[in-house]
Amino acid sequence: MKYFPAFFDLAAQPVLIVGAGEVALRKLALLEKCGARVTVVAPQVHAGIQARAAAGTLRLLTREFEPDDLERVRLAIVATSRRALNRWIAKLADRRGIPVNVVDDREASRFIVPAIVDRDPVTVAVCTAGTSPVLARRLRERLEAFFPQRFGELALWLADIRRQAVVKLRDTAARRRYFEDVIDGPAARRLIEGDRRGAERIAQQFLASTAQAPPPRGEVTLVGAGPGDPELLTLKALRALQDADVVLYDRLVSSAVLDMARRDALRICVGKAAHQPSTAQADIHALLIEHALAGRRVVRLKGGDPFVFGRGGEELQALAAAGIAFSVVPGITAAIGAAAYAGIPLTHRQHAHAVTFVTGHADEPGQEPNWAALVQPGQTVVFYMGLARIEHISRELQAHGAPASFPAALVAQATLPDQRVVNGTLATIASLAATAKLASPALLVIGEVTALSSQLGWFSNAALAAERHQIA
Repeated sequence: MKYFPAFFDLAAQPVLIVGAGEVALRKLALLEKCGARVTVVAPQVHAGIQARAAAGTLRLLTREFEPDDLERVRLAIVATSRRALNRWIAKLADRRGIPVNVVDDREASRFIVPAIVDRDPVTVAVCTAGTSPVLARRLRERLEAFFPQRFGELALWLADIRRQAVVKLRDTAARRRYFEDVIDGPAARRLIEGDRRGAERIAQQFLASTAQAPPPRGEVTLVGAGPGDPELLTLKALRALQDADVVLYDRLVSSAVLDMARRDALRICVGKAAHQPSTAQADIHALLIEHALAGRRVVRLKGGDPFVFGRGGEELQALAAAGIAFSVVPGITAAIGAAAYAGIPLTHRQHAHAVTFVTGHADEPGQEPNWAALVQPGQTVVFYMGLARIEHISRELQAHGAPASFPAALVAQATLPDQRVVNGTLATIASLAATAKLASPALLVIGEVTALSSQLGWFSNAALAAERHQIA
């Protein structure tokens, strides 16, 4: 994030605009809405600015800019047609610690004026860090259609009913849940439709029932985070993350997915990694139960799908034994995501009529898959967490009848911008992985369908294209 988003309270604050053309007039209109005390300095002045000055709504200095114009100014906007002058004024403002925006000059500016959706007091600002004003404008147009015109009225009404809620609901979590019910339910819909009386009646009913209800019991939602790309989250998963008080997440959950959680939610990493300090499964169970018993809404966020090599079943058993309410939001499992983004159809009428998911590591000595079953023709086999034992896997499959030339592929960092695909055979895949210096998480896919990746692969990072390996 290049720019820190913030909103300035400029009511009755001195603001300077240097320049008095059409661009300055547009900035002036925004500042007037904020109640700023504006001074405009320019030798030539747009008629619209002249009219405002005549009406006494601003101070107009019809002359060239002077450095003393920056005295006691809280914010400055520079909009002349002379680039050198603009940059000189920006430097002067910078030395005085005055936030300055130079129109159409991102490098000289300390802040950017975003595209704005105004539903006062609700303001939505869109910033592209100055890279594309047209894109910002297009986004604003879409948001304009999304936010009803009475959205600002809704915000003011919520402020009114908040006073009653603070008196009747002392618990912060209870108040937050009450307002979630109001905003997400029929009360807000009635207000937006213009039925204030109906909205207030429903809100009062919610408030009375919430105040009389016993303290809410905590609950746990087991959420599949998908293979990495945050856009692969389900809508239900996103809602759960936005409502969560606590998020317990695995190491394989991408930071982009974690950013979808409510900003003030407590986030606890309970990830596991081979041969590294890890959170014991019993400790994870204890944390889930502890926070749920405290009345919190807990999200247990797992990479991929929680029921596919995610130990989700064990965690739900622990919750059930403790009498904790729970629910499950499935996610796109890593094999599905990796195969789709690598162009590997897991089933294909001409190549594979079955798919088998196998864990690539054994938790205890002697726990090995049925190798003979995995070399049967007409199937695709996907090994999760198989990178560390790839030589052992390749050797065992060949020992049980799979030809050395049988196609195989590794997909690392699946669905993420740095995704890498290595194609080979059972005989070569281990050495190719070592040469490519692949790192976990990576999935090993065995089967004739992997050979289709060269034809069907559609997702790649141009910067890493040279590192993509193909074996004929």
